[in-house]
Amino acid sequence: MADMQPSVLVVEDEAAQREVLAYNLEAEGFRVIRAADGTEALLLIEEENPDLILLDWMLPGTSGIEICRQIKIKPAFRMTPVIMISARSEEVDKVRGLETGADDYIVKPYSVIELLARVKAHLRRSRPAAVGMRLTYDDIILDAETHKVFRKDRELKLGPTEFRLLTTFMEKPGRVWSREQLLDRVWGRDIYVDTRTVDVHIGRLRKVLSRHGDPDPIRTVRGAGYALG
Repeated sequence: MADMQPSVLVVEDEAAQREVLAYNLEAEGFRVIRAADGTEALLLIEEENPDLILLDWMLPGTSGIEICRQIKIKPAFRMTPVIMISARSEEVDKVRGLETGADDYIVKPYSVIELLARVKAHLRRSRPAAVGMRLTYDDIILDAETHKVFRKDRELKLGPTEFRLLTTFMEKPGRVWSREQLLDRVWGRDIYVDTRTVDVHIGRLRKVLSRHGDPDPIRTVRGAGYALG
């Protein structure tokens, strides 16, 4: 089963630097995906849909700036935080990085502690449950730390899959998720599950959410998938 640990794509051509970053991120509980250049990074972004990207400016071939621009013009990845890492400390370079769409800019040599703090700060905005925050939607409260869900002060008993589904919906209310996207996020890419399984678990989640006569907050979007609200 997939766990909900956030994934970070590290794009760095120097193997030693890449491994230091990966080691520190993994020690903090992140799943790390590694890329040595921009071409590989763009393929992995499509395949893995990471929650955050650490992107080195100076890459062989296509520069980090250009890779960042290519990431941010794709609607599916526009909201994915990109932290650019660069040895260029001039204000003009920082501005250029941010104007290309980077969400943050860190100058080498950097403090690993500061880098991790910035990674977590961006994830608090983009994947709040992954860093143990409480999510609220209308009268539903989901506590990612204690794995408990409440509706109008009643605790709801959810199975692990239903809990992960609800987390996914509550992190992005209103967003329409296709069955394939839900399979990736909730079950994991390496597991073969029929898309009908998604419908079964959505049905179970709906049943629990509306057990006490409360309205069902999950919307079926014909031909597209499901959304919260």
